[in-house]
Amino acid sequence: MTSMKTKSDDFSRFAKEEYCYLTTKGRVTGRPHEIEIWFGMWENTMYLLSGGGMESDWVRNLLVNPEVAVRIAKQTFLGTARIVRNIREESLARPMLAAKYQGWKDGQELSEWARDALVVGIELKIKTLNS
Repeated sequence: MTSMKTKSDDFSRFAKEEYCYLTTKGRVTGRPHEIEIWFGMWENTMYLLSGGGMESDWVRNLLVNPEVAVRIAKQTFLGTARIVRNIREESLARPMLAAKYQGWKDGQELSEWARDALVVGIELKIKTLNS
């Protein structure tokens, strides 16, 4: 996570969008694969939860090639994906997505999805592919 942010790299304006489109490069074919997926935003990092864990095709694709494209609200950004292994980051991402999509509130128990899904972080880059 980045500690410094400027207006130009603040992606939080997209936080209330319902979903995004993630495009990964196929690990076998090399062709683009796009999925619609829920997400959370913190500064320039997008967080996704994979209910299928490491077995999800999109996760398997990004493990081979972490360079991805993300389309949010008609804007497409390039990014670098990674599996989140830092407990502080997981503790930020899990309740953020649970609150956004499941109405979770502080003090409640997280759902199985929010508690057990694999956390993926995508560092978004400033440059957009389209506006």
